[in-house]
Amino acid sequence: MSAVLVIEDDDRIRLSLVLALEEEGYAVSGASTAEEGLAAQRSRPADTVLVDLMLPGIDGYECIRQLRRTDDVPVVVISARDDTDDIVTALEAGADDYLIKPVAVKELTARLRALRRRTRTAEPDEMRVLRFGDLEVCPEAGEVRVHGKPVAVTRTEFQLLCELAEHAGRVLSRDQLLQRVWEYDGGDVRLVDVHIGRLRQKIEDDSSAPRHLVTVRGLGYKLQR
Repeated sequence: MSAVLVIEDDDRIRLSLVLALEEEGYAVSGASTAEEGLAAQRSRPADTVLVDLMLPGIDGYECIRQLRRTDDVPVVVISARDDTDDIVTALEAGADDYLIKPVAVKELTARLRALRRRTRTAEPDEMRVLRFGDLEVCPEAGEVRVHGKPVAVTRTEFQLLCELAEHAGRVLSRDQLLQRVWEYDGGDVRLVDVHIGRLRQKIEDDSSAPRHLVTVRGLGYKLQR
């Protein structure tokens, strides 16, 4: 049974999410503050964390940043804020997805299932290494290395990088990446752009002049050797 942690200060919304997800078969716990949620995740890690942005004390952005320092758990923001700056800031902090309130339970559970399908394990004899100069991607092992050193990436960043690595030299559009990585048929391509930016900061020597993960203007992105 997949475990979900809901960090939401509105008691009514938190309870409704807990009950709705339990009806869908999830083991759900709730926290009313970021501090409480971070402590809960340290002591009993959930498989997915849902975070509101407007929290008392530590806000949702900082909550995500603190989670990301030690944990690659999938993080989904659920917020009434729909401004581009808020969405981009949350994604840059480390969120994997962003849903705007009110959230339909069926849509939320579909997003959670998609996150769960981003697996990172395989049998030893199935391991491959895809090389792009100083960048190495190991799809089955869930590993990324630059100059021979491991690089920490989130599950979504890893899945995005693998998708591009599996189609090396081929341009993939934002819509294609959105469908293949997030399993969205249409949606907000900012998810792709922000994750590409975060990946470049981790795998490129100079993220402002990328050599491997490049933009093909008007078409999309590609990973090149």
